[in-house]
Amino acid sequence: MSSTPNASPEVMFQNEEGYPVDEDSLREAVTTVLDMHDALDAGLSIVITTNEAVQELNLQYRDIDAPTDVLSFSAEQLPPELADDEGRYLGDLVIAYPYASQQAVRLKHPVRESFMLLVVHGTLHLLGYDHDTLENRAIMWDAQEKALNTLGIDTRIVPTLEEDHHV
Repeated sequence: MSSTPNASPEVMFQNEEGYPVDEDSLREAVTTVLDMHDALDAGLSIVITTNEAVQELNLQYRDIDAPTDVLSFSAEQLPPELADDEGRYLGDLVIAYPYASQQAVRLKHPVRESFMLLVVHGTLHLLGYDHDTLENRAIMWDAQEKALNTLGIDTRIVPTLEEDHHV
């Protein structure tokens, strides 16, 4: 854990549709993950948007013509002149609010905790984690479980979402 007192990452929100999200809990999810990685100097953006907007991004970047709950876009390729000297910008998390909230209700999970899971999961992706192989999945799920435990979120929420093939 980081030893920097009262340090907190810069988390920017974009929610043009005005969806009812608990920004404080999402910020807490980001902070928990970044603190576990001694990366409280980093920042990221969380975009809460429509299913249609996420479907367009999913098609453009993953060649999947369907909405999903969360997409992560790393800022690794930013030109040096756009990099922040005081910290590092990790990238963007884009969450389809209607899709993610309906998924939580359908799976009988608290919506707030489901969104926190999506942010934990997406932030781990921005830090370089992936679940493309069994070995990588085990490493990522371990980090995800530690973050969820720190946040007081029941980790049984994870396998259900994973079985749903959307995280």
